[in-house]
Amino acid sequence: MNQPAALRRAHFRHRESLRVRWAEVDMQQIVFNGHYLMYFDTAVAGYWRAMALPYQESMLALGGDLYVRKVTLEYEASARYDDLLEVGIRCTRIGNSSMVLQAAVFRGEQCLVHGELVYVFADPVSQSAQPVPAALRELLTGFEAGDAMLAVRTGDWATLGTEARAIRDAVFIQEQGIPAALEHDTVDADALHVVAVNRLDRVLGTGRLLTHDAGVAKIGRMAVLSSVRGAGVGRPLLDALVTASRSRGDTEVILHAQASAVGFYLRYGFAPRGPAFEEAGIAHQEMVLKLR
Repeated sequence: MNQPAALRRAHFRHRESLRVRWAEVDMQQIVFNGHYLMYFDTAVAGYWRAMALPYQESMLALGGDLYVRKVTLEYEASARYDDLLEVGIRCTRIGNSSMVLQAAVFRGEQCLVHGELVYVFADPVSQSAQPVPAALRELLTGFEAGDAMLAVRTGDWATLGTEARAIRDAVFIQEQGIPAALEHDTVDADALHVVAVNRLDRVLGTGRLLTHDAGVAKIGRMAVLSSVRGAGVGRPLLDALVTASRSRGDTEVILHAQASAVGFYLRYGFAPRGPAFEEAGIAHQEMVLKLR
């Protein structure tokens, strides 16, 4: 394909995968033109997740919100039912109070539809334009430059306990309904803790490392806020815990994975051991990673 360089799939750091649904196809058996705006909007939400930014909380912290000022689309070819698409989003310009996101819908390497979304940063009450905050400007330019969006802090319970407890309460108690008496145990004081922090200094995930047996460590209480799940928050947490275990001479690491997270740990290199079991009313699987 002889697409302009700006519209090549590989030039978009963030690409959201979508599959065309039956309800999105019109009487011409192609995706109805208006649905591409929905595709763009879905990908923009993923763009914020890719920057490790829970959108509403982040805008509140920045003291404003983003409002669409203008949208343009150009149609090159049509998507059809059941096509697997990727929607690329990237920031191409940041003005005083506005920013431009370029969007493009790809089927393989073919660009089907492309366009621009112009946003204005504004006060959420008066909706009057405000300068784009320096922190947001740095986030956008850093992401497009390939910078890491997360940092991992390591420490003891006295140092990280308040932040770790807030994440664990949100995920295990409020979201999953685990009783506080089960989640709050007595071994936190002896554990090594990690938290993942985004570039607005918001904690998004946590985990801990315990000594299980001679030469065997146990990872537990791995939790990531639902708003940024799937955005790569869990991997650096797990990296930090496994590295800490290896550096102290452990020969293996074990963990009890919730059934929904087994795939994540398999991709990392953990292997199931023994039958599945129930813990706190949730299906779990013991998994092990050999360190040497």
